[in-house]
This record gives sequence, C-alpha cells and structure tokens, in this order.
Amino acid sequence: MNTTWLSLLWFLAVLALIPAALWLLKRTPLAQGAGTAGVMRTVAVLPLAPGQRLVTVEVGSGDDRRWLVLGVTAQQISTLHTMAPGAEAPAPGTPGAPAVAASFAQVLRQLRGRRD
Repeated sequence: MNTTWLSLLWFLAVLALIPAALWLLKRTPLAQGAGTAGVMRTVAVLPLAPGQRLVTVEVGSGDDRRWLVLGVTAQQISTLHTMAPGAEAPAPGTPGAPAVAASFAQVLRQLRGRRD
C-alpha cells in the first residue's frame, strides 16, 4: 500500500515538472535561437488601415544586420525600403538629400506676402 502512494506521488511530481520545464526552456537562449544567422525581430509597427500596416523588421546579425521596411496587407508583403540599422538621413542641403518641404508657417507667410 505504501508503494502505491509513493508511485502516485512520483507520477504527480513528474506531471507538475513538465509545464515547469517547458516554461524554463522557453526563456533560455536555446529557445530564442542564440548563435543562429537567421535572427529576426520586429522594430516597429504602424497600422494604416484595417488589414494594412507598415512593419520595420531587423534581420541578420553583426555587420550583416539590415532593417527592412515592409508594407503588409492581407494579400501580400512588399519590401518598401532596406537600410542599415541606425543609419541617419542625410542632412538637408547635402547632395543626395531629399528636398525638405517648407513648414506650414513658411508657406502661409509666403502666401500672405503675395496677396498684400
């Protein structure tokens, strides 16, 4: 009779350890793919409309890291831009820099000046 209770106790202990072991495994570097070349993480998400969003994803590791700006819809995923992480936009006025739109206040001043 004593061995029956002891066996039942060990069975319950093993059953209780299974979820605990899975919980611990989920939080170890092994489960997160440490050391693999295909590391991917989401940097930012911008919802645009129902079923449409912009997602910035970091892929790779080390010097091969890249940020991908993706357009995501229910039908497809499109790569909109690729850049190095932390890359800064060129300063306004430098060659290759996009034209910077004037602020609203500047445009309003120009329009008021023409009319007067």
